[in-house]
Amino acid sequence: MSILHFGMTLPVQGQSRLMAESWEASAGPPEMARVARACEAAGFDNVSVCDHVAVPRQLADRMSTVWYDPVATLGWLAGITARLRLLSQIYVLPYRHPLQTAKSFATLDALSGGRAVLGVGTGHVEAEFGALGVSFADRGRLTDEAVRALRRLFADEWGGGAGEPDDLGQQPRPVQPGGPPIWVGGSTAPARRRAALLGDGWLPQGPPRIGMQAAVAEILALREEAGKAGEPFAMGDMAAFYVGEPAWETGRYCLAAPGERIAEFLLGRAAMGVTHVQVRLRSRDTEELEDQIAAFAGSVVPLLAGASVEAGR
Repeated sequence: MSILHFGMTLPVQGQSRLMAESWEASAGPPEMARVARACEAAGFDNVSVCDHVAVPRQLADRMSTVWYDPVATLGWLAGITARLRLLSQIYVLPYRHPLQTAKSFATLDALSGGRAVLGVGTGHVEAEFGALGVSFADRGRLTDEAVRALRRLFADEWGGGAGEPDDLGQQPRPVQPGGPPIWVGGSTAPARRRAALLGDGWLPQGPPRIGMQAAVAEILALREEAGKAGEPFAMGDMAAFYVGEPAWETGRYCLAAPGERIAEFLLGRAAMGVTHVQVRLRSRDTEELEDQIAAFAGSVVPLLAGASVEAGR
């Protein structure tokens, strides 16, 4: 049985029409701050933010163009929270040179007292790659190279990386030994393999086609084959909940139920080997989301704690 840790993708900062609640369109930093502080008070492990540089016009109706810069947002969150880990979910590595990514996240780690978690991925919007002058076809290779370079840059002030000479230094240094953990996002077979062999964790982006249990088993097997079975690894999952009986339609992919039923679902995930769950709590306004966070902490987490599962770090 795994110990479960809970996080939440911060509302407002990324407003995909497929995921954002209607109230987010008229919200801003004050609402984001309220939700982050509510998550911290509830004992959540992390809050996370998403990454898009510029959304093509042809995708704007589906994706919207509201995507706050992840590093700026995480830095702001570092200043208004004290304990929450600060996760990028996900940061598109091919968009930036590894030296730039290392500088941003080492600085974030230093400013936050060691709370940064670098969630990374390959990206998926081909037109965005074109606008930035990056090869869409090479995004997998570029991501792998960047992760390896970041390991060197986080570990050594003079680590160089990505073909750079080793006489280039970077400070401030990260607080966490070896730098922020690198969690790899994506549900495809290449993403799962990348997470298993190069990452410190896995962040699925939607249900994997082979099913969650098979995906977890595959990643664990790959890590064992690579001699990494004894190393810490964050096995992620995503789930949408509404604690209690809603007076409105919360959608087919949301488990709206009493705390006992939600706890039962989460215990099943822990039994598979999941360690970190990014929860989406459905809501019609900021106040309802704060109430849902408190309800999750009050009526779900205690039932998990009784089975050696906890909400905090």
